[in-house]
Amino acid sequence: MTESKNFIQQIIEDDLSSGKHKNIITRFPPEPNGYLHIGHAKSICINFGFAEKYNGQCNLRFDDTNPSKEEEEYVSSIIEDVRWLGFEWGDKILYASDYFDEMYTHAETLVKNGKAFICDLSAEEINQFRGTLTKSGRESPFRNRPTDENLDLFRRMKAGEFSNGSKVLRAKIDMNNSNLNMRDPVLYRILHESHHRTGDAWCIYPMYDWAHGLEDSIEGITHSLCTLEFEDHRPLYDWFLEQLNVYHPRQIEFARLNLNFTVMSKRMLLELVEGNYVSGWNDPRMPTISGMRRRGYSPASIRKFAENLGVAKREMTADIALLEHSVREDLNKRALRFMGVLDPLKIVIENFPEDKVEEVEGINNPEDPSAGKRKIPFSRELFIEKSDFMEDAPKKFFRLTLGKEVRLRYAYFITCKDIIKNENGEIVELRCTYDPETKGGSAPDGRKVKGTLHWVSAENSLPMEVRLYDRLFTTENPAKVEEGGHFTQNINPNSLSVLKGSRVEPAVQTVKKGETIQFERQGYFCLDSEDFSEQYLIFNRTVSLRDTWKKIQKKVDNNFG
Repeated sequence: MTESKNFIQQIIEDDLSSGKHKNIITRFPPEPNGYLHIGHAKSICINFGFAEKYNGQCNLRFDDTNPSKEEEEYVSSIIEDVRWLGFEWGDKILYASDYFDEMYTHAETLVKNGKAFICDLSAEEINQFRGTLTKSGRESPFRNRPTDENLDLFRRMKAGEFSNGSKVLRAKIDMNNSNLNMRDPVLYRILHESHHRTGDAWCIYPMYDWAHGLEDSIEGITHSLCTLEFEDHRPLYDWFLEQLNVYHPRQIEFARLNLNFTVMSKRMLLELVEGNYVSGWNDPRMPTISGMRRRGYSPASIRKFAENLGVAKREMTADIALLEHSVREDLNKRALRFMGVLDPLKIVIENFPEDKVEEVEGINNPEDPSAGKRKIPFSRELFIEKSDFMEDAPKKFFRLTLGKEVRLRYAYFITCKDIIKNENGEIVELRCTYDPETKGGSAPDGRKVKGTLHWVSAENSLPMEVRLYDRLFTTENPAKVEEGGHFTQNINPNSLSVLKGSRVEPAVQTVKKGETIQFERQGYFCLDSEDFSEQYLIFNRTVSLRDTWKKIQKKVDNNFG
């Protein structure tokens, strides 16, 4: 079967076959002003993925051109995220700040060639002079300054003689251009701010559009892969490189990842963190890679999700159920199984010896026979889920009720004989009997039962706290609010529920921090990698067992072909 190629693959293969490029070099250029999210994960998979596919190289390069918003914490988190996803870069990590001297020299070249000038207009005035999509811009009154004066002022800007916002360096292009980005854009602004790498060596910093193309050129990038919002910036990217007569990479745009019930704006994510709506950037409800890692998502599932989305030119919004399906599909193959009771109800098996503890055998993963089996303690007193018992059960209730027989997973058939209630009428205990001939979950006389329950030994189980995470927002497009509103009004007040009295079988002690397992009949859960208690284990729910793939298959076909 012939592989279906997307438009970027076709461009790369044409360039290789024509001899235009012998080696492919891409780059992933994050700004260190926040943590990476699932949208960045798609870009990482595309840039590093194509480099891998064509035996090329992908540079990890930090676009550290705005020291007022950048922190070393963000740099470290980004490195960890890219590596966790399974990708490696060249000999070293690169930074825009590596090229500040070279960028400045190129800026002087533009000034000397009459292609850039020093402008004294304020940021607000520059915006006003810019015009609109339907109205041409106006030239700055400083646009025709003599070249020598522009060069002198630019060098004095670099020397720190002027205050923030008092002057900028602008390209001299065309104030009537239909593309607003070409209307004499700003190249450098004054910012007396210490940089996390260069310290106080600089007080002028390049704008992204100026830095972007030069970074790509210096590094010999062959294919500069960007999301669609940079399409209108491509003419400026090309103009700068053409004016300087330097190596000129090709910029190619693809559709960014949008995900329903999620915000992808770093500004909004920062608001969630600083407003204490979440516990931090790695809160398991956050769409950050670190949050998904803490929740128990695997690198393989995120990469598979990105692969399923494909590479397209058309903007789209993916259903979060697609991501959950990828996570569930991966975990089903490899996650170890355990029994955990989230909301315990005590049962006493009256005909089982009081001081006896028996071991039954459980399968660690039915999808992976090599995972082996484990021993589970069975005793007179057990816990089952409260929801697995009903006193007045409807006809199609196949779990436990008075006089009804059910199977305990891996153990025995039991029958409920009596109910114990407290003074408030709440059920606190069930009295049951078991059939000792049904060990392993089958009856020698061939009788069948429809219900199978998970359980744990009351005496031999371990206490745990379970954190049930739901979607952080209640609306599909939480960023969209009416005038005067704020996106935080769409936060789901029930996005986190904490269960403190839960119990789990003792074999779970082999699970490592950050490892995701399945609680049978409950879902996939991750042993929290951050929080720890000596009194109990802390598990985060990664994703439920319910697979909605069939329900959303039509939506998949419509969105992604």
